[in-house]
Amino acid sequence: MDLNATAASLLGFLHDGPMSGWDLMATARARIGNFWSLTQSQVYRELAALQRAGLVSAGTPGARERRPYELTPAGRQAFAEWLSRDPGDAQIRYPLLLAIALGRYLAPGQLAAVIAEHRQRHEQQLASYLAARESVAGDPYAAATLDFGIRHETAVLDWFAALPAQISG
Repeated sequence: MDLNATAASLLGFLHDGPMSGWDLMATARARIGNFWSLTQSQVYRELAALQRAGLVSAGTPGARERRPYELTPAGRQAFAEWLSRDPGDAQIRYPLLLAIALGRYLAPGQLAAVIAEHRQRHEQQLASYLAARESVAGDPYAAATLDFGIRHETAVLDWFAALPAQISG
């Protein structure tokens, strides 16, 4: 099975022990939710594919019919191979950029209002990241990821500040 990033992330989380799809979703939100989005349907679809490929095994459903999934040796190997590959180039898919690119078709002031809302969200996200610094102090991997988030939000806020007045109001 050629792993995609979503499937690989699930295998990575399962290194911590058996988890249900619900547990994996919660783990994904907590650990990568700020920079990688997953839907519940993606998680269950990927778990089914991983099970068919023999990379995870499904246990007996427990409380609330939650079925625990466990990493198999083949799953550990597939994850190690995926992780050792070059992750590829970043792709920017930022809906606000699309709105700005097409902003000339909006009513006056509408784009400025959207930008102001997004600026506020980024300010809040930066504050959240800054507040989380202490919680990841002992984990260099989490700290590096958080540092990227801080630098990203800072750069986005700098970009907002540099937008021409005719765009940002």
